[in-house]
Amino acid sequence: MPPSQRPFIGATPYDAGVTFRVWAPFARSVAVAGDFNGWSANAHPLFSENNGYWSTDVPGAALGAQYKFCVVDASGSLLWRNDPYARSIIHNYGNLNSVIAPSDETYITSGYSTPAWNEMVIYELHIGSFVFDPASPRRMGSFDAAIGKLDYLRDLGINAIEIMAIAEFEGDISWGYNPAYSFAIEDEYGGPNAFRNFVNEAHRRGIAIILDVVYNHLGYPSGDMWRFDGWSQSGKGGIYFYNDWRSTTGWGETRFDYGRGEVRQYLRDNALRWLEQRFVDGLRWDSVGSIRNVKDQNNDPADDIPDGWSLMQWINSLIGQRQPWKISIAEDLKDNDWITKDTGSGGAGFDAQWGAAFLWTVRGAIISPNDSSRDMQAVANVVVQTYNGNAFERVIYTESHDADSNGQSRVPEMIWPGNAGSWYSQKRSTLGGTLVLTCGGIPMLFMGQEFLESGWFHNDPQELDWSKATTYAGIIQLYRDLIHLRRNWFNNTRGLHGQHTNAFHINDAAKVLAFHRWDQGGRGDDVVVVLNFGNQGYSTYTIGFPRDGRWRVRFNSDWNGYSPSFGNWFSHDTDAAGAARDNLPFSGNVGLGPYTAIILSQD
Repeated sequence: MPPSQRPFIGATPYDAGVTFRVWAPFARSVAVAGDFNGWSANAHPLFSENNGYWSTDVPGAALGAQYKFCVVDASGSLLWRNDPYARSIIHNYGNLNSVIAPSDETYITSGYSTPAWNEMVIYELHIGSFVFDPASPRRMGSFDAAIGKLDYLRDLGINAIEIMAIAEFEGDISWGYNPAYSFAIEDEYGGPNAFRNFVNEAHRRGIAIILDVVYNHLGYPSGDMWRFDGWSQSGKGGIYFYNDWRSTTGWGETRFDYGRGEVRQYLRDNALRWLEQRFVDGLRWDSVGSIRNVKDQNNDPADDIPDGWSLMQWINSLIGQRQPWKISIAEDLKDNDWITKDTGSGGAGFDAQWGAAFLWTVRGAIISPNDSSRDMQAVANVVVQTYNGNAFERVIYTESHDADSNGQSRVPEMIWPGNAGSWYSQKRSTLGGTLVLTCGGIPMLFMGQEFLESGWFHNDPQELDWSKATTYAGIIQLYRDLIHLRRNWFNNTRGLHGQHTNAFHINDAAKVLAFHRWDQGGRGDDVVVVLNFGNQGYSTYTIGFPRDGRWRVRFNSDWNGYSPSFGNWFSHDTDAAGAARDNLPFSGNVGLGPYTAIILSQD
């Protein structure tokens, strides 16, 4: 019999059955077994397409049926393999089986649009530990449980959620960065139907979904894709992986072979599946430094992987051509402008990348116990930093799943170990949060940051301590107020999502920094942010202003409505006039409490 004439790879339902297609170029033969044929290893053979792919149509196979491919390798051994393109994987009495799932799923596609990138406020969360599902036998989170917190996030002002990786992974508990099947959605979180409901409910609330994807390696070499059809070289992983020195990563010998056309298509198809069939609003690529370089380094041509670079260019170009409103974010952490430079200029073509310099500079400034060690010039440098002259090519943050683990703790805990609820921890952690939400860039919070979560972020899920949302309700209000200003809810802080930043006042002796943000400029647009990184307050502190007239205090982080321990230092509206100062045409006086930020703008 001839192979199938229908398109697509994996298991694709049609009116009277299912088409199966799999890539196994070194196999002697391939068949498909499942519920539809009593798990016979030879009842439904696949036929070679003479290009490494095998396919067949199976009448009577239907949605929901479990299946596996039966691959006979060159030595004659029978290998039972899950489908690398499986859209659903189920745990069945200790075994993993592929499940025939719909090729098209029902998502909300009207009445919603992805937020503009300069208006995004991202909230990173881990489904397994964000909020536990009482129905979970393993005491972990789920998509259904997370739906219950979407109103909370909307009310906080969040309009984009970044979900840590959810592709089916080895075991039941994980951050998700050890994927086993890139197209399937983790069954412990609820699988594809629960994910669809989560995306739909987020979109109903105007919240975008950005998904972490892992293309720098696959999980453990015990998975079915390791030596999928029996072939390998040099003791390596076979057709999906490099079979030489390039296979080595920090997580094992499972770097994808970016030079093999079928592997490139696998990763390309995966990215487009999330964006076009599962309707996520963007992708955040894990550790792209390990895609472009064997040792995850800059300026290391001997270890560069040109095929990895061209893969990123190809996929990012396709996203830009097909869905230009969706965002592709890199985690590279080298502050390398080429990551976000356009592909036409030779760049990797990402829309934004995580800002490592901002993270570690600001984090260091607020964590240090000594005011004298806070370097205001260093902070000012990352306040004005851009990639390729575009403020929104970077994602800025002081907390993330990596920054709060791997030997680090949450910021409040690092400020005062064992006393994360202290005045110092509250004041300086929110000073960092103010920078995140007022600087140029796409701001990101990590789950629980808004209520001073202090626990180390473990790989073994421990639920956020939601009791702190009550204890520190005022700190949540502080973040809510900042987010509202960031998103210009009151039409008087448009500059906070503008391109322009001028750090005009840098006083390292007093540990005070002030900067001007603007879009087009003018009343309701120009914003001045003043931050005091020292424990000395000022009733009258003089700074420059870009325009004369009345400047109103829109935010004072020392307000005691945010915390009863705050001093409620009086920060008054000011009239800018008189002599020039700080290379600005006007000047005025402000009140500024210790470890306090204020935000001013004009009506």
